[in-house]
Amino acid sequence: MNKKKESKINLSSPEQNGEVLNFIRNELKSKADERIKKSGERFFKESVKIYGWKTSEVKKLCKEIFKKIQGQTKSGIFKICEDLWQSGFMEESFIACELAYSLRKTNQPADFKTFEKWVKYYVSNWAACDTLCNHTIGEFVETYPEFISDLKKWTQSENRWVRRASAVTLIIPAKKGLFLNDIFEIADMLLTDSDDMVQKGYGWMLKSSSQAHLKKVFDYAMKNKKNMPRTALRYCIEKMPEDMKSKCMEK
Repeated sequence: MNKKKESKINLSSPEQNGEVLNFIRNELKSKADERIKKSGERFFKESVKIYGWKTSEVKKLCKEIFKKIQGQTKSGIFKICEDLWQSGFMEESFIACELAYSLRKTNQPADFKTFEKWVKYYVSNWAACDTLCNHTIGEFVETYPEFISDLKKWTQSENRWVRRASAVTLIIPAKKGLFLNDIFEIADMLLTDSDDMVQKGYGWMLKSSSQAHLKKVFDYAMKNKKNMPRTALRYCIEKMPEDMKSKCMEK
């Protein structure tokens, strides 16, 4: 007997769009683990909504979702992402990030407004911020570096996650040795930020950049260490040789 082929879901139909969301949420609810939920909550100072899934298992679920929506429109997939973000659940935001990242080869300048909206209105913890920015927005900025000017505007936001996003978006490009001058400019803008999540974010950006530009980042740290919060400084110098670390930490 021939097996019935699984039909693809047409995301342009509101009715089918709801079916995709129901599938995702039913899976997340039915296989949630209370122990994983409790363990995950300990990584956050703020209150977070978690079903209780391991990241590796969410990635497997994403592969199943990809099969169901393969070949559907970009706008339809972005609508799914939007609905997932609005729930506030960690696992749903992760799926939204994975879906958006799967479309990276289709990035167009107009997509930035969508990504910016997600950062400004839906990101509410460091995990969601870093997952979205490290990959989806970081890849976008590599393709369209003119949008780094928008990241610099983010440094002035009252929203701590938007300010963190301005730095962590450049983590992967920084490892490749890209955008050093822009990285230093963003670090300058965030230098004395009092929020520890922002400090860790730009310190991490500098640390990543030091892998390709060790001496220049070391010189930057030495020049600014009197004004740079110790949290940011420690992140910045983490990958440096011990003698460089010692010099940077001297008062």
